[in-house]
Amino acid sequence: MSIAEGHEAAADTVISRVIDASSLSISELTLYAFSTENWSRPPEEVSAIFSMLASRIERDAPILHAHDIQVRFIGRRIRVGDPLRSAIRSAESLTASNRGMKLFVAVDYGGRDEILSAALRYSGGGEREFARLLSAPDMHDPDLVIRTSGEQRLSNFLLWQSAYSELIFRPELFPDFTRSALEECLAEFSSRRRRFGSRQTQSSAAGV
Repeated sequence: MSIAEGHEAAADTVISRVIDASSLSISELTLYAFSTENWSRPPEEVSAIFSMLASRIERDAPILHAHDIQVRFIGRRIRVGDPLRSAIRSAESLTASNRGMKLFVAVDYGGRDEILSAALRYSGGGEREFARLLSAPDMHDPDLVIRTSGEQRLSNFLLWQSAYSELIFRPELFPDFTRSALEECLAEFSSRRRRFGSRQTQSSAAGV
């Protein structure tokens, strides 16, 4: 398969797993669509990704809306081009009043970039005040971060928010990440005991 076909296959998996996550009572889900580091890829691939994202957002937003999912985008928008910006605005507007799962999609996003941007505007007060300056102040810290494709790193994803997230690394490529794989991740998460630095433990599955 070509690289473009691989991205399309991943997009097919995205919409299916998002709906699965909603049906599994996950309250928030964040997906990494395009990172600040992805600009280093060949220009033709970047252009194809943005074109694919714009068309898929337009096609899939009504489906997400039908499932009462609210869609939000984080990251820089100035560099992604008018078609993608327009698709982003339309999807956010369409789903703004939905009260089901919140879906955050990171486009031209990097954790370090997000922290640096917040730091430049920070005037003191503590962690809570700093967090209000992040891309989505209302986003809860993720309980669980899932990384597919056998890589065992965060790749600049939600660095501030993931300070105490549980991490699960899966061997399959994302297009092969099935509902069963998602359920296995949730089951593993539910078996873990989280201390957050204390001696008391807790386990919950609020966000991924």
